[in-house]
Amino acid sequence: MSDAPASLSDLPGLFGLLGTFVPVGLAAGAAVYFDWRTVRSGLLPPAFGSPVPVGEPAEPARLVLSWRPRRLASLVLLGVVFWLGIFLPLASLGGPGPDLSNISRAQLFLLHGILLLTLFSWYLLGFAGEPRSVRSGFGRQFGLGSPAIWKDLGIGLAAGVGAWVAVLLVLIMLGVLIWAVGGEGALPREPPALVPWIAALPIGLRLALSVSAGFAEEIFFRGLLQPRAGIPFATVLFVMAHVGYGQPLMLVGVTLLSLVFAALVRWRQNIWSAVVAHAVFDALQLTVVIPKALEFLEGASRMPV
Repeated sequence: MSDAPASLSDLPGLFGLLGTFVPVGLAAGAAVYFDWRTVRSGLLPPAFGSPVPVGEPAEPARLVLSWRPRRLASLVLLGVVFWLGIFLPLASLGGPGPDLSNISRAQLFLLHGILLLTLFSWYLLGFAGEPRSVRSGFGRQFGLGSPAIWKDLGIGLAAGVGAWVAVLLVLIMLGVLIWAVGGEGALPREPPALVPWIAALPIGLRLALSVSAGFAEEIFFRGLLQPRAGIPFATVLFVMAHVGYGQPLMLVGVTLLSLVFAALVRWRQNIWSAVVAHAVFDALQLTVVIPKALEFLEGASRMPV
């Protein structure tokens, strides 16, 4: 008997192993990379080791993983969160998707709660019990301080509306371009099942989801990750966290949004403009754009060709 059939029969098991171990490896690599960049940025918490002052070259030995228990615990913590919230969903792409009938309202906020719990845990691991002279406040560490909070909130409101218009125009132009070159088959024919399901939720719940996503995701990706590991790293993980929607075109909009939020944080030196912009964008999408689009698609399906 030839070896080919046996090899082909092993492929499903091989893909299963890859689907199990590749996300774990990616999550571990992302956690180690974040730790390394944190050292290079001079923002290593005092309980993790002696930080390297910004602008000074780091000794190679200090870039190697130290065996301080708190630092190792932080690596494990971030690795688990990266795996659970970002890389694990990649293994289910192309599958049947989640059973929406079994999702409770509390589960909609589960990932946001995990991100906030991770943030608090990382802060406690890095600063709890340290002398006051080296301990830094929670707000200062994650961009919560603002000398002009109302100005930042106003900028965020304008940026949220402006980003919605800009992303909508870019996606329309991209869709027209794809259609013009004969790639209409690549354009989505219908929204992901999760989108109309969320659009059917009570409006108060949709607004709560928008606010929750705006705060939890921005303080994690732009408050924790961006200052320490850079905009590209935070943006890539932010986009990958939204891959589960299964719409490649949507990821273009997510990337543009992430860059807008990153620029707001870099400009204002706090996360509040990005939080408001993110919440406003999501609220517009969930309460106005998606319901109207679904109504249009439903009406168009009843029209004669």
